[in-house]
Amino acid sequence: MKVVVIGAQWGDEGKGKIVDYLANEAQIIVRYAGGANAGHTIVIGGEEYALHLIPSGIFYPDKIVILGAGMVIDPVALFSELQMLHDRGIDTAGRVFISDRAHVVLPRYIQIDKERDAARKKPIGTTGRGIGITYSMKSDRDGIRIADLTWPEKLAELEKGDRDFLAPYIDRLLAMSVDLSAYLVHRKNSQVLFEGAQGALLDLDLGTYPYVSSGMSCAAGAAVGGCVGPRAIDKVLGVFKAYSTRVGNGPLPSEFDPGSEDVLCRFVRDTGREYGVTTGRPRRCGYLDLVSLRYACLTNSIDSLVMTHLDVYDTLDEIKACIAYRIGGRIVESFPASIGDLNSAEPVLRTFPGWKKSLASALTYEEFPEAAMDYIEFIERFCETPIDIVSVGYDRKATIIRKSPWTR
Repeated sequence: MKVVVIGAQWGDEGKGKIVDYLANEAQIIVRYAGGANAGHTIVIGGEEYALHLIPSGIFYPDKIVILGAGMVIDPVALFSELQMLHDRGIDTAGRVFISDRAHVVLPRYIQIDKERDAARKKPIGTTGRGIGITYSMKSDRDGIRIADLTWPEKLAELEKGDRDFLAPYIDRLLAMSVDLSAYLVHRKNSQVLFEGAQGALLDLDLGTYPYVSSGMSCAAGAAVGGCVGPRAIDKVLGVFKAYSTRVGNGPLPSEFDPGSEDVLCRFVRDTGREYGVTTGRPRRCGYLDLVSLRYACLTNSIDSLVMTHLDVYDTLDEIKACIAYRIGGRIVESFPASIGDLNSAEPVLRTFPGWKKSLASALTYEEFPEAAMDYIEFIERFCETPIDIVSVGYDRKATIIRKSPWTR
């Protein structure tokens, strides 16, 4: 069975924790998009780990993890991350592979990335990791893949600084390379978990362009970056937070008002630890945007949703969610492509009573307060998609499974 996990918002939804949790029942975990711009925080037994390139299933000693064809690999970041895991007692030997079709991030790409974004009249707010430049070089057919490291003529085309940078990494990268398509065909009966990066609303085609990432963070990207056909995918899970966040520039229609709602914004940001794993930047916060969430469900064929950070609302008297936009005096119930419309959109809010009780002690969904269940079930009806998993904390055990994604 092949299951895809994507972010259903603007990234930072808690995909890392969910992939780590679900990896217990998988044999192979494939990360299919992005690069070291991603940041996934995993908490196991109180120990916190920050991952950027390595798939989240690495913490299970019997799992294989693979960096897919849709990824862009920074060798410095990759081997630094592997060393961090080794230093903390995680044995990765023989368990981490890279698709030979994945592209390599070169140091000069990182410099170009920073200079290009700084020169924009309206910066996108990239992480400055060279990700967009690497994808641009890939599209221009001037990039270099893992497989190309065995091609002398291709290496000779590179600048001397690029060749000098790559020289100490070539053998190490090739030792990890794998023909991902063939690898998965030979293991067709395995449980495979495909891990996305960023979120559906940051997808290059489906997201809030140009304020998007450069890779395919949509569910369809799992087929391309994971080297399988689209009909091989059995199920798609979309992870979302009980509220909305965004890092960097771009529209966030349900964003808290910086004046009248500053106290609420700071409460959500601090309680939810809403600071970028990769950049450390404080995330912009707002009400749960159900218009965009429904759009993500529709455009990604999301079979079921995973709700995280619900516990952040435990102490509030009431909570609100955005159920439509008011744009130019019109009520809009679908997610527009126009950035101008999204920037001018005012959220139409629905208020729900708070539950004023900690969710951390709940072992089953039925133990949730009625108000929490009402909030969840409203979201299900609005998006016409079931919420099968609810996370109420950072640790693995703070996860309520209503229905296993490994069931057909």
